[in-house]
Amino acid sequence: MSDAPVIARKGPYIVELEAGKTYYWCACGRSANQPFCDGSHKGTAFSPKAFSVEESRKAGLCGCKHTANPPFCDGSHKGLAD
Repeated sequence: MSDAPVIARKGPYIVELEAGKTYYWCACGRSANQPFCDGSHKGTAFSPKAFSVEESRKAGLCGCKHTANPPFCDGSHKGLAD
């Protein structure tokens, strides 16, 4: 398997996040439940990123898996080749 993540989407997933709830962001790009982990990383070098938010809010979670600020989109998808 490649050391690079699968680009699930060239753009963010806009999701509603609940305060205090723990989420697991898919870092490998293989999950069928994007942008969240479904265990598809097993057998790869990737692990999900656990996170929570202090206040309930909408957020843009990275879909390209190349963000420098996981799990949040930082616009890295704009620099990826087609």
